[in-house]
Amino acid sequence: MSGPGKANDLLAQIPKSEKGLPPVHLWNPAFCGDIDMRIARDGTWFYLGTPIGRKPMVKLFSTIIRRDGDDYFLITPVEKVGIKVDDAPFIAVSLQVEGEGEEQRLRFTTNVEEEVEAGADHPMRFVIDPQTQEPSPYVHVRANLEALIHRNVFYQLVDLAVVREVDQRKWLGVWSGGEFFPIGLEP
Repeated sequence: MSGPGKANDLLAQIPKSEKGLPPVHLWNPAFCGDIDMRIARDGTWFYLGTPIGRKPMVKLFSTIIRRDGDDYFLITPVEKVGIKVDDAPFIAVSLQVEGEGEEQRLRFTTNVEEEVEAGADHPMRFVIDPQTQEPSPYVHVRANLEALIHRNVFYQLVDLAVVREVDQRKWLGVWSGGEFFPIGLEP
């Protein structure tokens, strides 16, 4: 179910909204198959193997993405198509820090200009690759969707890290929205 017009057909089905995101969680159209669309680990969107160079188009597609289990879909009121996501559908590309200590607030901006403040509703998690020991940090954006935190932004987080005892172990981590997010054990 792919072809040059398929992406444009999907875009034409997105209801126009003055504010907020489309209510994809309320839409349950029939599954129409997979299309040749992929979001690479670096946040680049591809259609038919070619990067989508138009940022407004990527931003629009990003408003209709939904994750059900381990699968990702683009959803409109009348169509549900599967896409491939290599890691996370978004990349947190910048960080604003307000306050300090337990009162600190960390606000991330994604590659599609969506802002999210880490806290109870938008937790961060840090996954360590068991073989390479490389961290993969994430922040929850919305409804089962996360942003991979860009390496430069991760380094900013590490600079903000403090030591806190959790379960009788000393962890390096960061505060945001009254929540402590452990990055790793203190060396």
